[in-house]
Amino acid sequence: MRIISGKWRGRLIEAPDGGAVRPTGDRVRESWMSIVHQILPEARVLDLCAGSGALGLEALSRGAASCDFVEQSPKVLAVIRSNLEKLGGHPEAHLHRDDAVRFVERLSAGAYDVAFADPPYSTQTVPQLVECWMAVPFANVFGIEHSSSVILPAIGESRRYGSTSLTFFRAPS
Repeated sequence: MRIISGKWRGRLIEAPDGGAVRPTGDRVRESWMSIVHQILPEARVLDLCAGSGALGLEALSRGAASCDFVEQSPKVLAVIRSNLEKLGGHPEAHLHRDDAVRFVERLSAGAYDVAFADPPYSTQTVPQLVECWMAVPFANVFGIEHSSSVILPAIGESRRYGSTSLTFFRAPS
């Protein structure tokens, strides 16, 4: 995988070995970024179910002020740490070993400017994270990748890319 744009444009990053992580493809990742690109400079970003860290790293590359990466697996966190080191690091990149739902349940409204979530399709994490955001909008913009067969509340804006959908929720101003 590679970083698509910004200061790290074209730099390669690794995905964790095995089938535990489903890395977001370049086309879908570019779609995420085109939707939020105007608010990324100096943004506080949250990357939930971070996997390789590609979404958060892309945001940092494009000028985000900070990014918190949340991932349960120590092995997967090691890949994110390695990717950060390969890119030269970032002083405001923080890794958290935690369950994504448990992590956001502790957040207050507006804790982040932008939050990305790319949970495993086979779990109940997608609806749980959306429920958490609807109860306490922990990010001004919350985007979640999910199977196109999953229907989320109509207040979100969805875009379909084959069997993958991205749904974005925006906090009221």
